[in-house]
Amino acid sequence: MNGSIEQIAIIGAGKVGTAMAYLLQKAGYGVAAVSDRNPSALVDILSYTSAQPCSSPEEAARKADVILITTPDDEIAGTCRTLSDSGAILPGNKVVHMSGAGGLDLLESARRSGALVASIHPIQSFADIRGAIENLPGSAFGVTAQEELVGWAEKLVRDLGGKPFLVREADKPLYHAAACMASNYLTTLLHTVETIYASFGLTREQSIEAFWPLVLGTIRNIERQGTVSALTGPIARGDTGTVQKHLDAFYLKLPHFLRIYQEMGVLTVELGVEKGSLSTERAEALKNLLRGVDTDQM
Repeated sequence: MNGSIEQIAIIGAGKVGTAMAYLLQKAGYGVAAVSDRNPSALVDILSYTSAQPCSSPEEAARKADVILITTPDDEIAGTCRTLSDSGAILPGNKVVHMSGAGGLDLLESARRSGALVASIHPIQSFADIRGAIENLPGSAFGVTAQEELVGWAEKLVRDLGGKPFLVREADKPLYHAAACMASNYLTTLLHTVETIYASFGLTREQSIEAFWPLVLGTIRNIERQGTVSALTGPIARGDTGTVQKHLDAFYLKLPHFLRIYQEMGVLTVELGVEKGSLSTERAEALKNLLRGVDTDQM
């Protein structure tokens, strides 16, 4: 090991692993080694880090004090177990994974080997390596760690330019589900909007050009005011006539999207009540309208 600087091994040279190698090295950490079972991934990561490429995770881990496992989620526990069984994880090592839904149980074999374990998960989406490098700094990170490692993990995140907050292990599945809804489901929702626009003749490019300023304006409003105050639209105004027109149009032209409109509508009514723009009576009328369209009997 080099002096007092902890040496890090990155196991898994995908988008996140490569971005972490680059950003950790930039932040002054010693990135000693990287490994990946895909030889081309190892070649690619070398353009982002001076770390030594290793043909096996065991070889990489033996060069480090900190072992950062950035494999796909389903491979974390098995990778950790392989490292532990081979003796590559030593007492006092730190072993960290970056899964959103996975708990510290994925690293139990390392803990039994005497290592300290943690999870740091960025609430961010990564389409490619360059995007990951650009988006990780400034992102919030959910941190789950043994008590002895909490301060260290939070400092690591801050050194990356991230914003750490603690997540209890029992809360990780819901924490991750919420992140998926904010990112993946938002993508699906906007694809649905794109499909609706296409149903009356707009191209994909025209659709995005039409709704994108609205999406950006809404996100800016949420950032400035929070979700409750940012709510606008016919449901927030209690406009039952407009909502009925929407329901009729979906039933006649796009019935497969009717249920999502209904379910999201009911949640929007509740948000309108929280905002104070809907009376109890008007909210109940809207909920009855949204729930009264029985897709099974039409």
